[in-house]
Amino acid sequence: MKDNNGKIRVRFAPSPTGYLHIGGARTALFNWLFARANGGTFILRIEDTDRSRYVEDSLYDIMKSLEWLGMDWDEGPEAGGEYGPYFQSERLHLYNEYINKLLDSGDAYKCYCSSERLKALRAEQAANSLPPGYDRHCRNLTLEECNKLEAEGIKPVIRFKVPLHGTTTFNDLLRGEVSFENKTLDDFILIKSDGYPTYHFANIVDDHLMKITHVMRGEEWIPSTPKHILLYKAMGWEPPEMAHLPVILSQQGGKLSKRHGATTVKEFHAKGYIPEAMVNFLALLGWNLDGERELFTLQELKEVFTLERVSKSSAIFSYEKLDWLNGMYIRSLTVEDVAKRCLPYLQKASIVSKPIKDEEYAYLLRIIPLIQERLKFLSEAPELVDFFFQDQIVYEDPTLLIPKKLDKETTSKILHAAYNVLLECDDYSEAGLEPLLRGLTASLGLKTGQVFMPIRVAITGRTASPGLFETISVLGKERTTSRLKGAFEVLQG
Repeated sequence: MKDNNGKIRVRFAPSPTGYLHIGGARTALFNWLFARANGGTFILRIEDTDRSRYVEDSLYDIMKSLEWLGMDWDEGPEAGGEYGPYFQSERLHLYNEYINKLLDSGDAYKCYCSSERLKALRAEQAANSLPPGYDRHCRNLTLEECNKLEAEGIKPVIRFKVPLHGTTTFNDLLRGEVSFENKTLDDFILIKSDGYPTYHFANIVDDHLMKITHVMRGEEWIPSTPKHILLYKAMGWEPPEMAHLPVILSQQGGKLSKRHGATTVKEFHAKGYIPEAMVNFLALLGWNLDGERELFTLQELKEVFTLERVSKSSAIFSYEKLDWLNGMYIRSLTVEDVAKRCLPYLQKASIVSKPIKDEEYAYLLRIIPLIQERLKFLSEAPELVDFFFQDQIVYEDPTLLIPKKLDKETTSKILHAAYNVLLECDDYSEAGLEPLLRGLTASLGLKTGQVFMPIRVAITGRTASPGLFETISVLGKERTTSRLKGAFEVLQG
């Protein structure tokens, strides 16, 4: 571990080649929690050297997604810091400086092999059932041979000269000692022909210069780690502590992909998951406190998170569990908080004004308690509340107004009677409405469900809705009686 006065420094280093994947968000969270739990520093570093795959708005998405989840960074874009710049594309001079040291020491060499030759090599290896890898064709070129090739206009890549014998071993904080035979490693590329460094080279230079003490990343990087250890050794640097986090799998056991559902933070945000539920869920993907407790606030996670409780086993991504957590958190919010969080979805659906008017917001605050228990996602709000805001209910299937075992005439009689009773009613509180409507049931000599169902459909346009008395109370006399009259006329006409 680096001599850093005991100060823990971790980094999350995404590539802006797409929107932030949920796996990347989990990696960021574990790094962030580790830093916060230990009074350390969390760094956001942008590894933007793969220019061919750069996605224009992905950097914005990465930063906004981390902010939405509540993960602030101590150093990085917008925050600054003494170890910047924090974009690898702005650190090329540093990589050039250190690659020259490797070339001078003989630990790296220039490779002039064409893409056609490498493609043919891979095909030959596959045909002979040999493991793929570079055959070290340019490893021992003389200076004169290199100069001749460059004079022909060939732009080389720079490869690391992996030792041909021995083993490379590192200690993983989760898995213990891990060893690789050097003969299984090929001479990997450090600098591409466009002058940009590969991940393998840039990340060890940056981790060293930024004094990173712990590298926590997905277990898919384990095969790359011996390459990084060899680079640290060649540079004469001490590597940071390593911890490779368990892979996230779908419930079917394979890699989590779009065919299973949302996979990016942006998609989950858009669907109406709330950050408290997402953070809680992500924390449980490979970590647990005691095997029983499942609900944690971000503050609580900061206080109890330890690497010792991170599992080596794969984590299973359960959309059902996430949905359950999201519903739990939504139900725990105040009415005003739910209203504010639902507002963007309601405005997008043109249900309320943007900006919302005072009277609309006051009305919305009366509606939210009627749907809060049923909300699994904030995006469901428009569908659940739209009938409250409609000027007129359109009955696409008027037969829904007629309950089973009743006819049109009886249903018309129910609606007419309800209209008259509610028109004369002055107390539209739930307490005032319930005895009135139950009395109507008795006077008509019908069952409660037979009377309440056509009234419900008449005032909401649907067979399932919040409680009848609560709904009528919120709708008020004008909307309720107007809709009852409209439904009666539909049946008559």
